[in-house]
Amino acid sequence: MTKAMPYDTLLYSVENAVATLTLNRPQTLNAFNDVMIREATEAFKQAARDASVRAIVLTGAGRGFSSGQDLADTQSRGEGFSIAEHLRQGYHRLIKQMIKTEKPILGAINGVAAGAGCGVALACDFRVASEKASFMLAFSRIGLIPDSGLNWMLPRLIGYARAYRMALTAEKVPAATALEWGLVNAVAPEAEFAATVQGWATQFASGATRAFGLTKRGMYRSFDMDLDEALDYEAHLQDIAARSDDFKEGVRAFLEKRPAQFKGQ
Repeated sequence: MTKAMPYDTLLYSVENAVATLTLNRPQTLNAFNDVMIREATEAFKQAARDASVRAIVLTGAGRGFSSGQDLADTQSRGEGFSIAEHLRQGYHRLIKQMIKTEKPILGAINGVAAGAGCGVALACDFRVASEKASFMLAFSRIGLIPDSGLNWMLPRLIGYARAYRMALTAEKVPAATALEWGLVNAVAPEAEFAATVQGWATQFASGATRAFGLTKRGMYRSFDMDLDEALDYEAHLQDIAARSDDFKEGVRAFLEKRPAQFKGQ
């Protein structure tokens, strides 16, 4: 059974425990305006609350994943427009919602992911890129710095030297290089891209959802901890995981030498 939710700037559906969010402004290569930022945030909240959802796919309609901020939209607001407030009230809420959503988010990067679109892509937990995809920080071309969480996420993924190079040069990083650098987890030929994404999404949706979420929480929290704190927090989370039905099923399956049938509980 497929469930769909009505949005103006994105498509949202749930099928076989996978929620698919498709950025849907293909005429602008899915550039973000205020409505799409808000609707994407709400869609992730919806997926996080929905017990039937055990994995989330984020992708773009048409040729691109997202070209970033819709500059025509912000320029029309005049000199009183504050980029800082725009970030705080928009992208910051979206990125934080993605990070705190304790279900695997699979970024299906079907084309260019530029500017803020790159930031949103990197907020996904797992990224599969089409061989035609690319990543780009275009901020320096208009005299701005990277935003949308990029200064925090990008150096952690690929190191300072490569991250700073991307920021300074605004060069496109093709899918093959993105895989080599650790920006993505997998690259698929265009003809196999949809099937590859579906395969990963199915695997995540049939896994131990509670443990996946607790692992995400523990890894992000560890960035702000020393070793002793991280070990203590890890033990705390393991206690929570050990009380789940999935843990009980996992142990039974191991002892009975059969594949586990997780329910995400």
